[in-house]
Amino acid sequence: MEETAEGRRVPGLLVIDDAMIMRMRIAAIAREAGWSVVAEAANGLEGLALYRQHRPDLVTLDIVMPEMDGVETLRELRTEDPSARIVMVSAVDQRAKLRECFAAGAADFVVKPFDKERLLALFQKYADVVRASESPSQ
Repeated sequence: MEETAEGRRVPGLLVIDDAMIMRMRIAAIAREAGWSVVAEAANGLEGLALYRQHRPDLVTLDIVMPEMDGVETLRELRTEDPSARIVMVSAVDQRAKLRECFAAGAADFVVKPFDKERLLALFQKYADVVRASESPSQ
C-alpha cells in the first residue's frame, strides 16, 4: 500500500479500456492527481479479474470493448461489489446509453475526448470520497 509524505494512503485506480493510448492517458492524469494505477485492462473480462485481485478505490471503464463490453462489465462489478466506484469513460455520447450506465450503478460519466482538467477534477473528487470513507466516524 502506497502512502503520501503525510502518511495518507494513496488511492488506487483500475483503468479498463481497449485503446492503449486511452489507458496511458488516463493513467498519466491519474498519477498527476496523486493516484496509484494498480492495473490496466484491455477488456471487461480482464478488468473483472484485475478488480478481484486489486480491489481498487476507483475504476474507469470504457463502454465499447471486445470480449465483454463496459455495460456488461459494470453490471458484473456492481453485482460482485455493490460499493465499487465506477466511472464510465466513452466516446459514446447517447442519452439512452448514459441512462443505462447510471441505472446499472455508474458513479459518473466522462465523454471522450476528455479534457485533462475535467479528469483531474474527477480524480480529486473521488480521492476526497475515498478519504471520507476511510475517516473514523465521529
